[in-house]
Amino acid sequence: MKHSSTPLATAGSATATGAAADQTVAWWRLPIVWMVFGGPALVVVASFATLAIAIRYPDPVITAPAATSTADMPAVQARNHAATPKP
Repeated sequence: MKHSSTPLATAGSATATGAAADQTVAWWRLPIVWMVFGGPALVVVASFATLAIAIRYPDPVITAPAATSTADMPAVQARNHAATPKP
């Protein structure tokens, strides 16, 4: 059983007689390959940059005073409930 090797991509160029000459193109020379691999790679690099920024400059802990009016009480209770660790 013989296996025929088929190129992944071919670039045809028309000659003076109108016949197309097929040439094999390496996969790394196709722009779509760099878009397919480059997009996710760029996202990974950006996520590590974001992680480095988050570790280097953490958000400060806000120690706001307790609510002084009854209108602020629901917001303060919700904030405290969200900040309280689960048992």
